[in-house]
Order: sequence, then structure tokens, then C-alpha cells
Amino acid sequence: MKFNLLYGKTGLVIDLPGRLNIDLIEPRWTNAVDNQYDAVSAALQEPHNSKPIKELAGKNDRIGIIFSDITRATPYNIMIPPLLNELSHIPKKNIRFFCSNGTHRLATVEELISILGKEIVNTYEIIQNNSNDEAFHQFVGTTASGNRILLNKEILNCNLKILTGFIEPHFFAGFSGGGKALIPGMAAVSTIKKNHSVNYLSNENSTWGVTYGNPLWEEIMEAAEFVPGLFLLNVTLNRNREITAVFAGDLRTAHIDGCRYAKETAMVPVDRLYDIVITSNSGYPLDLNIYQTVKGMSAASQVVKPGGTIILAAECWDGIPSGSDYEAILESVNGSDELMDYVITNEGSLKDTWQIYYQAIIQKKAHVHLYSRTLDHSTIRKALFTPAADIESLVISIADKIGKEAAICIMPEGPLTIPYLDRS
Repeated sequence: MKFNLLYGKTGLVIDLPGRLNIDLIEPRWTNAVDNQYDAVSAALQEPHNSKPIKELAGKNDRIGIIFSDITRATPYNIMIPPLLNELSHIPKKNIRFFCSNGTHRLATVEELISILGKEIVNTYEIIQNNSNDEAFHQFVGTTASGNRILLNKEILNCNLKILTGFIEPHFFAGFSGGGKALIPGMAAVSTIKKNHSVNYLSNENSTWGVTYGNPLWEEIMEAAEFVPGLFLLNVTLNRNREITAVFAGDLRTAHIDGCRYAKETAMVPVDRLYDIVITSNSGYPLDLNIYQTVKGMSAASQVVKPGGTIILAAECWDGIPSGSDYEAILESVNGSDELMDYVITNEGSLKDTWQIYYQAIIQKKAHVHLYSRTLDHSTIRKALFTPAADIESLVISIADKIGKEAAICIMPEGPLTIPYLDRS
């Protein structure tokens, strides 16, 4: 039996014997809207609980368009042209694009061109958020939990702030999109650290598909609503990165509607746990480094048996990445058993710990193997995972040890599918 995993830009085909007990878990297929450009235009003209964007943008206003970095597969080649068409009455010099890097590294010029296209990069001013430099950020308010919200000064200087992105289940924020364009996207590292702290991550509601009741998501939305002049432009996508629906207008109502839609297509109930879960990190661009692969592992961990095995395929062309907090933490411990204690003990001096926290949880539950054609095995071991030289032979070997009752599932789209155990 052949299965095509999302891997890099090309995919990865694995071929497993028919004698194995395999379940295929993937999102419900949703066709793209008939005309993606027109769908975006229509949403901008008839938004959720808001005036049309053309009416919101005065001809002398400063407009800020926040876009995702290279780790997200947002189809800006489709979304930006109709957006700019609705803003055609605004002088180009009054429109600025903002890359919502969060704690990620700054994008290269080549990556910006890949995201936005050469014409946009050559025509408009582009500002990247550097979360490490608090001088570029301004205090906007304190949340109920005491988090001081510091956001990029330049985006705050814009009269209309357009938050773009796509909505999918997120493993601790409930769903992507929405206010995440601001926090963590345009925030200072101190704000991000508080919002992504172990205190929040350890809450049982800080998980896939949960919004209200999720302290992390609720704070993101609370903080975003300190900022006036927000307008949301989010989409949902299918496996082919085609737009299946558009959600625009008021931040809260448009995002919640999009989350509801995404949950119906991406979250899949299963009636058992599995000895082996084979998955991906949803291919390019999300599988650019090991740091990001924790998302795919987390999705798989929802349905793996305690003591079971997760096998994840990811290209990881960007390495661990080098020079990151993640790499420094990995180099500071002797094995995965030490990860959780290290994060809890040193959280105050680290800027980015979410992936280590979840890696620790996942590796306490299951054995994790990583397959990559790009990384050498020493780099994979440095990240405290076991290299998988050949997925097919590894699966057969583990299954044969368990016996004919070995339960296997394949999640070819990785964290684009969120399985959960249906206990009803």
C-alpha cells in the first residue's frame, strides 16, 4: 500500500505491506472556492460585523498589512491583489507591509519575495518585527493576568491594521490566525514569553481546537483588542493550499467563525489509540526545521499509545535551526528526560521554550523517530530524536515485534489533521 506524505515541496511516498493493520487519518477534503480572487474581494466588501474595508480606509490614512513569515503557507499571491484593489484609493506611500516574525529569525530578501512577490517587495516599504529589541515596541496595556503588552511601534502608528493569515488548529493556541498576527507576531519578546509560559502551556485547555477557556488564546485576543483599527483577513486552505473559505472583518467574530469552519474539516475522531503513528509536518514551508516539527509530533501524540512510536518525516532544510534558543537548550541537557526540568528551572532566562516543553511531554509518552533526507543523523540525535534511515523497514520491524495486532495509523498531512480519541 502506497501513501504520499506531505514532505518538502515534492512529497514522500512510502510503501507498506498490505498485511499491516493501517488506518489512514486525514482532513475532510474541501474543494477550493470557485474563484479565489473573487471570494477574497467579496469578503472584504461584505465583512463580518464591520464596514467594507474600502470605507474603513480613509485616503490620508496610514495602512499596515501584517503578513506571515516563511514558516506559513498563506497564499498571498491570491490574497494581496484583491486587498490592494480595495485599497486603490490609498497612495502607495501610505501602505506598509509588516512581517510578523514573533521570535523567529528575520526573513531574507529572497524569502520576502517568495512570500509577497517581487513587485510588492520593490514597491512598498516592508518592516520586520524584531521581538528582541524592545526599543521598537510600545506599551498598549496590561492583561488581566498581568502581562504587559508591548507591540511594534510602527504598526501602532497605522490607522488601519490588517491582520492576515490562515486558520488551522494550533497545538496550544487552539487555532492559528486571528490575534496571533499581533501576539506573538508583532510583540516584544517579554510579552511573548509571558503568553507562551509553562504556566499557560500546562493548562489542559491550552490545546488543539480550544478557544474560549484557553488562557493563552483568551489573552491573545484580550491583548489584540487593546489596539484600535483592526481588520481581519483570514482564509482556510485544503491540502493543495487552495482557499476554501474567507473570513474578514471584526477580529473576534470573523476569527471564531473561521475556527468553527476549520474544526469541522481538520479535527478527526478515532476510536482507538495506535502503536505506531506515521506523520509529517505538512510539508513546505512548515517542515523547514526541527523546531517546527514539534507541531507534527504533537498532533501524532494525540492518538499514540503510551510507550508507542511516532515516526515523522520532515525535510528540515533550515536545520535545528542553528543559533536558536532551541539548539542551546538541546546542547545543555544529556537526554530528553532532562528537558522538562531544564525548561522549568531556566524559563526566566530563555526567550523561546514552547517547543522544548512539548517535546518533553511527547517524548515522555512515546519514542520519536525523525526521517529527513537533508539532515545527517548526528544532527537528529543532537535534537534528541532517533534517526529513521528508512521508514518502511522501521515500521515493519516495530510491527513484527508487536505482532499481528499492531495498530498503525498514517497522518499524511501532519498537523493539518488533528485526530482525537472519541470516548463517546
